[in-house]
Amino acid sequence: MTSELDLDAYLARIGFAGRFEPTLAAFEELHLAHNTHIPFENLDILLGRPIRLDLASIQDKLIRAKRGGYCFEQNTLFAAVLEKLGLPATFLAARVRFRAQRVLPRTHVFLLIEVDGMKWIADVGFGTVGLLKPIPLVAGPIAEQFGWAYRLVEEPDLWVLQTRQGNDWSDLYAFTLEPQFPVDLELANYYISTHPDSRFVQALVVQRSLTTQRYLLRNLDLIVDRGGEATSTTLRDQDELLEVLAESFELRFAVGTRFRIPS
Repeated sequence: MTSELDLDAYLARIGFAGRFEPTLAAFEELHLAHNTHIPFENLDILLGRPIRLDLASIQDKLIRAKRGGYCFEQNTLFAAVLEKLGLPATFLAARVRFRAQRVLPRTHVFLLIEVDGMKWIADVGFGTVGLLKPIPLVAGPIAEQFGWAYRLVEEPDLWVLQTRQGNDWSDLYAFTLEPQFPVDLELANYYISTHPDSRFVQALVVQRSLTTQRYLLRNLDLIVDRGGEATSTTLRDQDELLEVLAESFELRFAVGTRFRIPS
């Protein structure tokens, strides 16, 4: 994928001005910059547009059009960047557990990286409850990331990523270390973007992570989380939605754009 990657445009998009070299420091800085500059969103689904996973289409959308995307798009782009950096990534698949009431299919995709002889989890596509920086593939230690905290725990034949909420730990997703391939991503992406039971078909979801606060928009409900303190507002209509997308998420659409928001 590296031959197709417009690295200069990507680095400008995420505001990265550090040393682009295969070190842990650069890896962590790139991960944080990506997460805090490219929002998580499913808006194309609600505009009736397909989600394409070839690198050219992803770059046109996330870099040149200054849009966001979800895990398949975000982590495919980040994997190309890491490959260019000299840190090839392995795709892994997970079952999302966060706020799930049933066993879900493996529809979340993220990355496994090896740096300086240690394996790391990288994920720039899980939205506002997800990692801001990568964490080592080690069970137990707590990773404090600004106002949020994460850890990995082990279950029989599974790894589980958790986040701390108040005094409790909540599961985000469960996974194995079985490598995934482009055909696996295409299949899961088709389900997520078209199946009537998919949460991304059923609701508008836009999320933006900063180091001081995180914005979550679900349909017309806007939540701002400041790491333990959250406020909630309901937008009046889709005109105000377009204003909030521009102001809080830096996503700009033409006046009069209407999303298919399920009732």
